[in-house]
Amino acid sequence: MMTHHNEDGAIAEQKLRVLIMTSVEAERQAVLRGLQDHQRFDVCVAGVGSVQAAINTTKALQAATYDMVVNAGIAGGFVGRAAIGSLVVSNAIIAADLGAESADGFISVDELGFGTARIAVDDSLVERVTEGLRAADLSVQAGMILTLSTVTGTQETAESLETRFPTAVAEAMEGYGVAAAAAAYGIPVLELRSISNSIGPRNRDAWRIPEALNALTLASARLEEVL
Repeated sequence: MMTHHNEDGAIAEQKLRVLIMTSVEAERQAVLRGLQDHQRFDVCVAGVGSVQAAINTTKALQAATYDMVVNAGIAGGFVGRAAIGSLVVSNAIIAADLGAESADGFISVDELGFGTARIAVDDSLVERVTEGLRAADLSVQAGMILTLSTVTGTQETAESLETRFPTAVAEAMEGYGVAAAAAAYGIPVLELRSISNSIGPRNRDAWRIPEALNALTLASARLEEVL
């Protein structure tokens, strides 16, 4: 929500027009079940991967005017930082594999001097959303959410990411693309994810996608109040 002053000087609330981008239709349906057709939210499918997400978010922003963009969906959570079934809210959105390899380790695009792999999220927005979800007795924490083109599937990669990003809580594939499109339009952005699996050795049998989609629905039901 934003505030503005009426002609008599009184402060009034102004409801935000919000674009929510999900990677796939199942996530979109989970968000819609929570929103229950609130008219100031549009929920669109971004596609899988940062590039596709950036393209489709840009198309949506060209077609209508929005005050905020949210990338919502399910994600992998770092062990000990985000439990399966819990929620994470981004305090920064990071393109974790945008850079170069070297004998001494990964070199980020920032270190290379070719731009930035980090898109900031407004601190007050993070606090408002996180506190609002906790008020609904939902398990949630804020932290970096990483965007990767290749989903982590080994302990070695998981440990490397944990070392490089000690405050990261989750990884997904679209956040940076959605955020880059929003940033190009000067629109605030947030990433909201529910955790379906732990990051590390790939084990589809341990994934809890229905539970994560249900958590996403519960979180989406609170967006009318916190945004």
